[in-house]
Amino acid sequence: MNMDKPIRRVAIFGLLLLFGLMAQVNYVQGSQAEDLQSDSLNSRKYADVFKTPRGRIIADGQVLVDSPKTNEDSPKYGRTYKNGPVWAPVTGYFNGSPTKVELAYNSMLTGKDKRITHQRWFDTFIGKKPDGANLELSLNTAAQQTAYQRLKAGTSRRAGAAVVDIKTGAVQVLASYPSFDPNEVAPQQKTKGGKRLAELDRAPGVIKPLIDNAMSQTFPPGSSFKTVTAAVAMEQLGLSSSSVVNTGQLILPESGKPLPNSHDTGNCGSQAPLRGAFAESCNSTFGELALKLGIEQLNQGATKFGFNRKVMVEPDVAAAESDVPVSVFDPRTQKDIPTGKDGTARSGIGQENVRATPLQMAMVASAVANKGKIMKPYLVQKARATDQSEIYNASPSMFSQAMKADTADQLADMMRAVVSEGTAKKLAGQHIAGKTGTAEQGAGNPNSRWFVGFSPIEKPRYAFAVVTEGVGDGASGAGPIAASIMAQVLKK
Repeated sequence: MNMDKPIRRVAIFGLLLLFGLMAQVNYVQGSQAEDLQSDSLNSRKYADVFKTPRGRIIADGQVLVDSPKTNEDSPKYGRTYKNGPVWAPVTGYFNGSPTKVELAYNSMLTGKDKRITHQRWFDTFIGKKPDGANLELSLNTAAQQTAYQRLKAGTSRRAGAAVVDIKTGAVQVLASYPSFDPNEVAPQQKTKGGKRLAELDRAPGVIKPLIDNAMSQTFPPGSSFKTVTAAVAMEQLGLSSSSVVNTGQLILPESGKPLPNSHDTGNCGSQAPLRGAFAESCNSTFGELALKLGIEQLNQGATKFGFNRKVMVEPDVAAAESDVPVSVFDPRTQKDIPTGKDGTARSGIGQENVRATPLQMAMVASAVANKGKIMKPYLVQKARATDQSEIYNASPSMFSQAMKADTADQLADMMRAVVSEGTAKKLAGQHIAGKTGTAEQGAGNPNSRWFVGFSPIEKPRYAFAVVTEGVGDGASGAGPIAASIMAQVLKK
């Protein structure tokens, strides 16, 4: 009997099984590696997280975050943050449970992202763990450091600043004070780091260092919100910057009390063009416009700018929701209380229950400077594998068309008037245009002081928003800080 034929069949079958096994292993270790690593039933992901280095986080060629060896078995690699408090609002922290950019691109930083494992499939097949990718931020390092220093020196409590490229949405500055040092909670700090993180998390009062004041905290925007009220009124009520509006005293319809102006002279005396009322920030004008619009229409108009919804900056990283509420939940009655007419008027000047982040107000300013268009904000420009191959590049996309181009052009001229002849005349010559804002925050609390605008004055490239808490107004409490930040941004 010829035994060669059965032996060949067995040999071929065995080879097919071997190739099938290799294909399965490759599929599991390559294609499914990320899913298996993140599976909630996989306990090894917690044990292995500190055994390999994470990718670097870089800005302007500077390494801001790195993973050096610790010369210990656990953790084998730590995480170091250069000028940690300056960059914490962007980088976040990593101690096994990441935040901010460390969270948004966790799979890339660990080397488990499919764009890396598919590219390095043979390394995965032979058991070699792919190196994590390096992230390149969109931020301007000099301007970010200036922002942090000026915010720190310019507030008695909290402050935040945001700057965005109006054409791409690339965030140039995202700074906050007070901040924290991610080095204090990094893996190499072990239990000490965990205790420090718990202390920061339990911080009393409104000072919450873990919650940045640039995109994760909201403040009453005060008169800077008149930019939104003006835009909605111009489009819904058929107004232009030259339309004559009432600027004299406004009596609120429900309480019978006046909505006061900061002054009752000049453009705020009785009547003026909308441009003049905006430049001198006449409360009565914008309270009356809000009443004519109604809270629903004001809410809907603000939504086009990004209010009343989540703004996703990066994957799993959203800005705090800025709001123009049509009602507010009352915990005492367990019911929603509609915003009344008095509240609607106060909402038109950025008070009542209106809240905004600096990033949101920078988006408002970018709409003014960019023909009504708002580009989606982002923080990470590129990601590169260790061989320098590009595995991710941010693709600018439009967030919304907040208003018509003609409306935006008129508002841009109105913002220039604020600096040339209005409430921010002391900022003339600083290459910025914008809108001041000063919001009361209740008895015993400092004012929320804003300056929101764009730069340069002609052919603008960037939009910004600065808020600080303290005595005084936005022109003096936020304007000079904005000017310093933008001077650095424009150097690049």
